[in-house]
Amino acid sequence: ATHAAAKYACENWHYSGCIPKSKLAKFGVWEDGRFVGVLVYGVGATSDLVKSYGLGQQEGCELVRIALREHKNPVSRIIAISLGLLKAAFSGLRLVVSFADPDQGHHGGVYQAGGWLFSGNSQASNEYIYKGKRWQGRSFRNSHKGMENSPDVQIVKGSSKHRYLMPLDDAMRKQIAPLA
Repeated sequence: ATHAAAKYACENWHYSGCIPKSKLAKFGVWEDGRFVGVLVYGVGATSDLVKSYGLGQQEGCELVRIALREHKNPVSRIIAISLGLLKAAFSGLRLVVSFADPDQGHHGGVYQAGGWLFSGNSQASNEYIYKGKRWQGRSFRNSHKGMENSPDVQIVKGSSKHRYLMPLDDAMRKQIAPLA
């Protein structure tokens, strides 16, 4: 998908209302010739995302956005198709990580249906409330540099997210299976 299409989908059909600023791989989703959204893969919240699995930064990524409007196909199928395209486009990738946010009513059903491996919960991190809007930490710091300690900003503890792993080769699946 083009950056403009991905930005539109994320701003209109994802609860965060924004597209990440890191390097991204964006896959458009069409049904019956109608654009219904995007799946966006990227570096994720930290450059150490896949380090604990013995991988370098170029060997793993995060599914950072699923931004879909009303659609017909199961999300797990849409993700599976995008993973095939991702693997073909980036042959060095071995692992994809994604998170389900319980604060948004997400439990990871789309990952469970797709055969992803649950690997526990992330640590909760600080989030910010500014002008009535709640921001994830990295997003707020990028958008409002230096304002973290402003009296107009309230710091709150964010939720712990459910972490899911999708190995892209048999060796990686064997390596992470005991961890998941």
